[in-house]
Amino acid sequence: MLILFAAPALWPDYRTILPQALAEAGITAQIVTETATPAAVDYIIYAPSAPLQDFTPYTACKAVLSLWAGVERIVGNATLTQPLTRMVDPGLTEGMVEWVVGHALRHHLGMDRHIVNPAHIWDPTCPPLARQRPVAMLGVGALGLAAARALQALNFPVTGWSRTPKTIQGLPCLSGPEGLREALSTAAIVVTLLPRTPETENLLNAQTLGYLPKGAFLLNPGRGPLIDDQALLAALDSGQVAHATLDVFRVEPLPKDHPFWSHPQVTVTPHIAADTRPHSAARVLVENIRRAQTREPLLHLVDRSLGY
Repeated sequence: MLILFAAPALWPDYRTILPQALAEAGITAQIVTETATPAAVDYIIYAPSAPLQDFTPYTACKAVLSLWAGVERIVGNATLTQPLTRMVDPGLTEGMVEWVVGHALRHHLGMDRHIVNPAHIWDPTCPPLARQRPVAMLGVGALGLAAARALQALNFPVTGWSRTPKTIQGLPCLSGPEGLREALSTAAIVVTLLPRTPETENLLNAQTLGYLPKGAFLLNPGRGPLIDDQALLAALDSGQVAHATLDVFRVEPLPKDHPFWSHPQVTVTPHIAADTRPHSAARVLVENIRRAQTREPLLHLVDRSLGY
């Protein structure tokens, strides 16, 4: 078996871990970072930022296994006819849940006004209980559902939203434009964990931000283009949105002159909400190789028609 690791910048992180994971699974394979015989490659481990863009020569390749959760950079590649999987890594999921819960609690408890209080204002106003602070989780895939469950465990009432209808035990779910309006209309906190597709770009715009109760909080660890930047700035200036904590942006690194940096009601975190952890990700990759070899369904297979 020949595996092409076509993500050269990440190879040092996997150089030792990936062969160990293959050995633990009883799989014998040669791993290369480049090859002069693409037709001999059985699997490609890939990052969408990698130089490889033409998959045509890889005629025997059984699957392309992405190291990224997002596949918008590759899913439209016409030369990619092999099955494509995205990364759903337990470590990445844990990190995302921690970021979402941490910032949701930060805004829920009003921690900023106590941590940064140069005037030494004594304000004994207590926050409401979590059960009085509704959350709209836009996106209820693996990451969104995990974050929703964690918030529910703290007694936040969570409503999920997706473009198409979903039924999830114990989580009220809405869908479509009317469902979005309903989900936002009562949300004190909004979390965006949707993939980037033509249908989700600028999903939060002047109109949809206007559905929120005045003073809602927004957390975006999903994709930068989900939000219309100018509409968000206007909503922040008017008080419609009380604070936005943003981890992802249309251009990264966020340009130093972008208004988000200086806006007093915006927190910028530098795309750190979640990261793929090589130790756990290697096992996800190996499990999919095992499945392909035994003709079992692949995990996290991308639906090209949906874009994720």
